[in-house]
Amino acid sequence: MTCQQLSATGLETTSKAALPGWMVWLFATACGLSVANVYYAQPLLDALSRDFALSPALIGTVITATQGGSAIALLLLVPLGDMLNRRRLLLVQLWLLVLALAGVAAAGSTLYLLLGMFCVGLLGTAMTQGLIAYAATIAEPSERGRVVGTTQAGVLVGLLSARVLAGAIADIADWRMVYLVSASLMLLLALVLLRILPQPQAPLTALPYSRLLASMAQLMWRERVLQVRGIIALLMFAALSIFWSAIVLPLSAAPYHYSKTAIGALGLIGVLGALAAGRSGRWADAGYGQRTTAVALCVLLLSWLVLGLMPYSWVFLIIGIILLDMAGQAIHVTNQSMIFNVQEGASSRLVGCYMMFYAVGSGLGAIAATRVYAYGGWSALCWLGAGVSGLALLFWLVSRPRMPAALAEHR
Repeated sequence: MTCQQLSATGLETTSKAALPGWMVWLFATACGLSVANVYYAQPLLDALSRDFALSPALIGTVITATQGGSAIALLLLVPLGDMLNRRRLLLVQLWLLVLALAGVAAAGSTLYLLLGMFCVGLLGTAMTQGLIAYAATIAEPSERGRVVGTTQAGVLVGLLSARVLAGAIADIADWRMVYLVSASLMLLLALVLLRILPQPQAPLTALPYSRLLASMAQLMWRERVLQVRGIIALLMFAALSIFWSAIVLPLSAAPYHYSKTAIGALGLIGVLGALAAGRSGRWADAGYGQRTTAVALCVLLLSWLVLGLMPYSWVFLIIGIILLDMAGQAIHVTNQSMIFNVQEGASSRLVGCYMMFYAVGSGLGAIAATRVYAYGGWSALCWLGAGVSGLALLFWLVSRPRMPAALAEHR
């Protein structure tokens, strides 16, 4: 099927042809490149601190500005995909992201640096979630899980690779080159998407912007599938955040004394979790969403038991990371496959609402991780992670019988 034929179908036709595999992978690549921008700064904080004379206590504001932009994007920008021409909206955001990345590279003061980081978080997040909602909307319901799974694999690879890529470029040149390279990649992506992205028909909803935002609160209040899947996501992302927020503490101390580069490279092991994303999406398409969730939650709990054995061998750390990220990715893909079926024409608002649970869970996990580790060390941290994972499994068991009949095929 040609691009022109795909474009002619629009976004609201009653009969859609299956998305060609190359286009699904294009969406996945675009998602990975977009989300990476939000995480490039993490391994560059030392260099930023020196260049802008920021103390260790203040350099964290760079990450705060980026995450603040991400949060506002979920609330104010991502929902626009249900109201405006998706293709035009994504391309405008992409061009603005290129300018924001160039602005960060050229920043000469702390104020401009923070403003640039805020815009990178804002536009990078809006692009990532907008692309996922776009792909889910133009996909057939019977293949939606596969499409979401593949695009989420791209997000995971981009997220986990960002730190390593930023560190490698900064070692060769400097931190500014990281953002110049990214701006060039996003410019190239804009030219590709300008030619390839399907052309949608009319906007999916005629609601004015104020009512569009108000409808997100209504979705959160009324849609039980969104509520249940959101709480599972909150607990799952809290468990992931507990590990990734605290792992640097034991590995940088005795007896390991690993470098920051070596610790950051551990994230690449999580790419193996992306391999499970497409398969879990296919299982959701086949009506096994609930079973996939059950198995993944059990694996999530098991991963903490394996990670607890890390002091005995680094092999347990490697196996534990693989299990942790495979379980998290499978749950995440299944969750999104199910919520995209809640209400036609609301995919952007649904993904915005869902990702708010992610933000809360990640934040709570990070806060709890450092405090618990300081109090009880690695063993206490693993018990915390296992407890949160067990709570997610218990919640799924309690909430599952009450799922709406309309979603019975996912049992």
